[in-house]
Amino acid sequence: MNKTVVIDIVGLSANLIGEHTPFLDAYVKKRHLTPIKPVLPAVTTTSQSTYVTGKWPADNGIVGNGWYDREDSEIKFWKQSNKLVQGDKIWDNARKVDPKFTVSKMFWWYNMYSTADWSVTPRPQYHADGVKAPDCYAYPPELRDELQAELGQFPLFSFWGPNANIKSTRWIADASMSVEKKHNPTLTLIYLPHLDYCLQKFGPDFSKISKELNEIDEVVKDLIQFYEARNAKIILLSEYGINAVNNPIHINRILRNEGLISVRVERWYELLDAGVSKAFAVSDHQIAHVYLNDPSVKERVMQVLKNTPGIDLVLDKAAQKDYHIDHERSGDIVVVAKPDSWFTYYYWLDDAKAPDYAHLVDIHRKPGYDPVEMFMDPKNPLIKLRAGYKLARKLLGFRYLMDVIPLDATLVKGSHGGINIPKEYYPIIITDQAAEKSELEAVDVYDVIWKHLI
Repeated sequence: MNKTVVIDIVGLSANLIGEHTPFLDAYVKKRHLTPIKPVLPAVTTTSQSTYVTGKWPADNGIVGNGWYDREDSEIKFWKQSNKLVQGDKIWDNARKVDPKFTVSKMFWWYNMYSTADWSVTPRPQYHADGVKAPDCYAYPPELRDELQAELGQFPLFSFWGPNANIKSTRWIADASMSVEKKHNPTLTLIYLPHLDYCLQKFGPDFSKISKELNEIDEVVKDLIQFYEARNAKIILLSEYGINAVNNPIHINRILRNEGLISVRVERWYELLDAGVSKAFAVSDHQIAHVYLNDPSVKERVMQVLKNTPGIDLVLDKAAQKDYHIDHERSGDIVVVAKPDSWFTYYYWLDDAKAPDYAHLVDIHRKPGYDPVEMFMDPKNPLIKLRAGYKLARKLLGFRYLMDVIPLDATLVKGSHGGINIPKEYYPIIITDQAAEKSELEAVDVYDVIWKHLI
C-alpha cells in the first residue's frame, strides 16, 4: 500500500487560504481543492468518525461530541473509547488487504482502545485532591514516556481554554514526525486544532486571526516538507469551516420557561436533573439533541422550537432519516441553528445560581459544549491577577478552582455544526489528483483516503 498522511487542519475553509497563509496558498494552486458538504452535525467527533468509517452518523453512532446516555441518565461529552464508533475503520479494512499495513493515529478523536498501531490523545491526570495535571494517553504505553522525554510534557492547557495557543498544535506535529521516523506507519492521521480557537473567539475576522493563520501555515509547511521527503501521499482536509455568529440561543432556558426542565439545588447553585426533566437539550455548537422523558410533550416542544428565532431545522425521529442522524443515541428531536446562531448549554435563569463548574474549564461535567471556556471574564479587570493567584495555590499544593470563565455567550463570534451555511465555509479536502465530484459528501472522504492507499 502507498504511504499516506492525512492532515486534519481544524476549521480550515477555502476563504481562509490567501495572503495570511502563503505556504498553503502556493501549495493549493498546484493541487486540487474540493469542498465537502458538511455532515450533520459538522463537529469534530462526527466528522472524523464519518471520514474513517465511510458511514453516516445513523450507522457509526457518533451523533455529536456528546449525547444523553438513556440508561445512565447522564449527559456525556468528549468520551474517548474507540469502541463507541460503530463499524470497521479504514485501517481495519486496509489490514485485510495488506497484513503489513500499520497506522499512526495522532490526536484524532476516539483514540483510546482503538485498533491503531500507535496513537496519542489528550488525557489529563485527575488527582484525588482535585488537581488536573497535564498529560496524554498513548498506545503502546511506553510511547507516552518516549514522546514526553523528547518533546517535553504535552501542553494540555495550550490545547483548550483561555490559554489555547500554537504550542499544542506544534507538539502534535512534532510528535507525529517522531512516530514517523521511529515506526514508519503506512497511514498517519494528524489532528491540528489551532484555528479552532481563534475562529470561535473572533469569527473569520482577518484583523484578529492573521497571526494564527500564519502560525498554522508554518506548522503545515513543516509537516508537508517532512512527509514529501519520505515519499508520502498527502491529503489535507478539515472537519468543518467556522462562520460568524451573533445570536446565542439558550435552548434549555426556553424549555425551563415552559416548565419542562428540572433542577436539583446544591449549596447555592442549581444542577440540571436530566433524568426527571420532561424535556432537555444537549447543546453542541449549532446542533442540539432534545431528549424527552415525557413523550406527551413532544408536539408542544417542537412547536416552541419552531417559533424560536435563530432555529433552522426541527427534526423528529422520522425527519432525522433524511439527514442520516437517526440513531438510538440521537435526540427525540434534533434542532439545528441558522448560520448566525448557536446553542448554549445554560439552563439556569439567574447567574447567581449557576453551578460552580460554569466558571471553570470543565468539558466533562457541563451538560453541553461551552465555547466561552476560551475566555477569561473581560468584565473583571483583576481577572489575570485572580488566575495568577489560583495558579500559585496550585503550585504550592493547595486546593483551588480556576474559576475565571465568564457567563457571557455573546463573546463567541464563530461557530459550526449546521449544514445550511454558505459554501465558502464548507470543510475542504486538498489532494494531488482531482476528486471525481465537484463537491464531496462526508462519507466520500473514506474513498479518497482509500484510493490514495491503494
